Amino acid sequence: MFTPGIIGTPNTANATRVLMLGSGELGKEVVIELQRLGCEVIACDRYQGAPAMQVAHRSHVFPMLDAMALRRVIALEKPDLIVPEIEAIATDVLVELEQAGQRVVPTARAAKLTMNREGIRRLAAEELKLPTSPYRFVATEDEALAAGSALGFPCVLKPLMSSSGHGQSVVKNAADMAKAWKYAQEGARAGAGRCIVEGFIKFDYEITVLTVSATNGIQCCPAVGHVQIDGDYRESWQPCAMSENAWAEAQRVAKTVVGALGGWGIFGVECFVRGEEVIFSEVSPRPHDTGLVTIGSQQWSEFALHARAILGLPVPPIKLLRPAFSVALLGYGDGVPTFSGVEKALAVPESHVRLFGKPECRAHRRLAVAVACGDTVEEARDRARECAIAIKITLE
Repeated sequence: MFTPGIIGTPNTANATRVLMLGSGELGKEVVIELQRLGCEVIACDRYQGAPAMQVAHRSHVFPMLDAMALRRVIALEKPDLIVPEIEAIATDVLVELEQAGQRVVPTARAAKLTMNREGIRRLAAEELKLPTSPYRFVATEDEALAAGSALGFPCVLKPLMSSSGHGQSVVKNAADMAKAWKYAQEGARAGAGRCIVEGFIKFDYEITVLTVSATNGIQCCPAVGHVQIDGDYRESWQPCAMSENAWAEAQRVAKTVVGALGGWGIFGVECFVRGEEVIFSEVSPRPHDTGLVTIGSQQWSEFALHARAILGLPVPPIKLLRPAFSVALLGYGDGVPTFSGVEKALAVPESHVRLFGKPECRAHRRLAVAVACGDTVEEARDRARECAIAIKITLE
C-alpha cells in the first residue's frame, strides 16, 4: 500500500514500485527523476527499446489498449503507482482498479477523460463553462462536412484520440474535407472513429500553462510559449510575454481544469491567447512536450515536479532561473538514427541536448531536443537554434 512521503528501496520487498504506461522521451525524464528519489520503476510500451525502458529497472512490451495484457502486467508487478505517459491506454481497466484501491496518476478519471477529446472538451466547455473554440463531434465524413459548413471554413478536424498532431488538419474549404477525413482516420491512436471539428480561432499566440497539483496545493509555472506545426510541437520558450490580466486569466483556466480533474502531478494546459482573452484548448495530465524547455529554465524541471508531486511530496514555490528556449529535432525517413555535430552544439553557451534514444525513425519522428538559456528569451532562442542546426541526423 502506497503511503505518501514514505519511499522504500528498489529491488527489495519494501520497494516503492512505479509502473510507467508509455515510455517515450518525456517518460524517460520522469523515470530518471523517480529513481533519484529511490523508486523502482517498470517501463511499458508497445515496442522494445523505448527511451524510458533504457533507464528503468525492467520493462514490458505490449499494446497499452490491450486490457488483458494490461491487467496481466499490473497483477505481476503489483505497483504502488500507475503513471500513464500516453493517452491511448485501456482506461476502463484503470478506473476499475482504482475503485479497488489501486493508485493511478493523477487519477483514472483524468486519464479516461483526457485520452478522448470529447470527454475533456465537454468537461471544460459544458461543465466548467470555460471559453473554448466552437466545436461539433462527428462520426462520418458527411457529418464532418456539415459541421465545417456550420462552423465556417477554415476549420480544424482532429481524431478524438491522437497525439503530436497525428490525423489533425486545417480544412480550408469543403473540397478539402474528404482528404482531411481520410487523414484523421489514419492518424487516430485507437483506429478509425469519431472526430471533433473545431471552428478556427484567430489568436495572437499559444501557451502551455504547466500546472502542478501537490500535497501543498496547485501552482502554475511561468507561461510557456510554443509553436506547433500540424499540431506537433517544434519550439517552446519560457517565459512567454503576456499582460498581467491575460496571465491571471490563464492561471484561472488552468487551475479550474486541474482542480476538476483531481489528483497529484503536473498537467500541461494548452490555451490560445487573443488580447486579454484566454481560450482553453486541451490538457494533458502528465508532462508536456513543450515543457522540455524547463530542463534549462526552472529550478525544478516539469519532470522533477511531476515526480515529487505523484509521490506525495511538497512542491516548493516554482522559480524561473533563466529565460530558455527549446527546439525539437526531427528525423525524416526510415532507419536507425545517428547524430553528429553534438560537440559543436554543446559548445554553444548555456546549451543542453537530449538525444532520446529512439531505436528507429519512420517517416518523421522527434528524435532529440536542443535547449539553451540566455539573459533574454531572444538570446536563448538564437542559442537554441544554433545548437539545433549544429546537430545532423542520419538514418541507416
